[in-house]
Amino acid sequence: KTYPSDISREQFEKIRPILESVRKKTHPRTLDTYDVFNAILYILKTGCQWSALPHDYPKYKTVHSHFMKWNEEKKVHGKKQPSALEQVLKTNVGEARMSNGRKEKTSMVIVDAQSVKNTDTAREKGYDAGKKVSGIKRHIAVDTNGLLHGVEVTTANVTDRDGAILLARESIENMSEVLKMLVDGGYSGEKFAAEIIKVIHATVEVVKRSELHKFKVIPKRWVVERSFAWLEKCRRLWKNCEQKLSTSRQMIILAFISLLMRRI
Repeated sequence: KTYPSDISREQFEKIRPILESVRKKTHPRTLDTYDVFNAILYILKTGCQWSALPHDYPKYKTVHSHFMKWNEEKKVHGKKQPSALEQVLKTNVGEARMSNGRKEKTSMVIVDAQSVKNTDTAREKGYDAGKKVSGIKRHIAVDTNGLLHGVEVTTANVTDRDGAILLARESIENMSEVLKMLVDGGYSGEKFAAEIIKVIHATVEVVKRSELHKFKVIPKRWVVERSFAWLEKCRRLWKNCEQKLSTSRQMIILAFISLLMRRI
């Protein structure tokens, strides 16, 4: 039986090598990795608990174990290595851009933040006084197509500027060719602009709503808002259900992977 959240086997074959490289193969696999991945997508799309996974999928403890392996970030010689899900996203974003006649890496990113309420299972939270939200804050950097090039999750009390700096530091490799960062008025300030130049050597362009003098869609800013709207199609992301911030970050990455798989 198939579910609307499932991807096809043809689509999965493009990411299978990366996912299966995480575990060293010592004996023949007893589970189909395709079924495990679709089970995780079911959790993401429907927002159900792990224990409520339908019996058509493998046992929920096995599925959760695979998910934790795929989102694990290891350190090699003191340097943090991207998780398997991050590698999958990076590969597919590059392919999607080149198929549209663009370079593999973007030269401009659009950055914004979104505050999200916590559920009772979440361990870490902060209070965003501006939006009056107690929970976490998602910071994302997308290109003009809305594809993800950087993501960071913090507690909601972290300012948009500080979160964007953390995002830039964690995504230096993905944003190595970025020349311009487009932001809204919440990121104003010479100190922030100087830090971004220092970290990724990109200039900051602030687009303020007040400069338009009348109601009008803010140029290019609507792209990142659309990306946030894509995330809201996943019920698991309506609120923060994860205990750790790192797991919340990987869920966002998984949502964009699911989106890209359906575009191939």
